[in-house]
Amino acid sequence: MTLAFHHRVVPASVPGRTPLLLLHGTGGDENDLVPLGEALSPGAALLSPRGQVLERGMPRFFSRSGEGVFDPDEVRQRALGLADFIAEARRTYDLAAPIAVGFSNGANVAAVIMMLRPDVMAGAILLRPMAVLDDTASGEAGLPLLAGRSVLMLSGSNDPIVPVGSAEWLASRLMAGGAAVEHRRLQAGHNLTPDDMSIAKAWLALTDRIA
Repeated sequence: MTLAFHHRVVPASVPGRTPLLLLHGTGGDENDLVPLGEALSPGAALLSPRGQVLERGMPRFFSRSGEGVFDPDEVRQRALGLADFIAEARRTYDLAAPIAVGFSNGANVAAVIMMLRPDVMAGAILLRPMAVLDDTASGEAGLPLLAGRSVLMLSGSNDPIVPVGSAEWLASRLMAGGAAVEHRRLQAGHNLTPDDMSIAKAWLALTDRIA
């Protein structure tokens, strides 16, 4: 069967570990975050799709017309298409609901999917995320239905790309939907640091045991 996204799958070698959904940043591909996934949860199954939008030849999960400028309809369309792929891949590869590990553009699309299609993921690690939609209503009260989902957000205090307050707004939106959100600001820019790795690994180990 041919699925809608180019992707890479690494089968589980340790039973019982929650699969990881790896979502790259601008210019990455399906191989980009596999080493990170293997380091965060050795032996877990990994599902890593490649974004279908090209920006000057660099893959992304949705387009932008400028730094931080997005078409909300296109963001929703792309996020829902990726959610459909995740659901299909779970059936094809017999995967439990994964925890997303997304960086930058990948973190942003993971957050939108959690708000629009919370059924396809068990939680998320969002690395350098920002809010890309003003309103991602999906519940009866206009909020995502995220009870039981855990989210770790790691922001850089010196990040030149993510506007001040954008990640805080996103964290508050996820919490309003019922998610358990841990949001930490690190002494970092937009790039990842060893602190991101150690914090994410510890959080994931605890979350996986609880799950």
